[in-house]
Amino acid sequence: MIIPMPTTPTGPTGPTMPSSRRRLVVMDVDSTFITAEQIDLIAAHAGTGDLVAAITERAMRGELDFAHSLTERVATLAGLPVSVLDEVRAQVRTAPGALELVRELLARGWPVALVSGGFHEIVDPIAARAGITLVRANRLEAIGGVLTGRVSGPIVDRAAKARHLREFAAAEGIDLADTVAVGDGANDLDMIAAAGLGVAFAAKPVVAAQADVALPGPRLDAVLALLDAN
Repeated sequence: MIIPMPTTPTGPTGPTMPSSRRRLVVMDVDSTFITAEQIDLIAAHAGTGDLVAAITERAMRGELDFAHSLTERVATLAGLPVSVLDEVRAQVRTAPGALELVRELLARGWPVALVSGGFHEIVDPIAARAGITLVRANRLEAIGGVLTGRVSGPIVDRAAKARHLREFAAAEGIDLADTVAVGDGANDLDMIAAAGLGVAFAAKPVVAAQADVALPGPRLDAVLALLDAN
């Protein structure tokens, strides 16, 4: 089901009434909470931007295994100084309505989490500025201030995202039926299926077809009206 964008504001300044249920909202980061793909931005500094962006697009459409594709893309970053990440952080922009959505959810006392196939080095500062403390992402390995082209630790793939959603819900004492997952790519499919309400946001066709609801974007706070109607 595709929900049209509301024509009036939602949340505390609009006409919707907050739900009395306490819910957990878990969101993807790249092309959902932010407008870009982190790995593509970093790869542009390595001169491999076009190659990596093409692989990212295929992975998000579900044509490639995410973990394998991430390993392949990160390998192209070998030799970059970690200082490049400062430049990438400066390039990142949150999606329209993202901060407004988080502000309202936190005001209601609802926990908010970000789960990302991107990187803690980029996501953590974004989450901190938004007041989000629940974050799971990958880590880029670096030695001597230089990226090695490898990921440090287990990769956050689609199965991991669903697992983190369940872990967050258990820790917060929230039933899975009261969880919400929002994402745009194939790497989000498992958590969208696991959540009580799975939302495809400006998503690839494979995701929009499998989610409970598809929002076309561009404003992420359109999720508020959806939550208050369910």
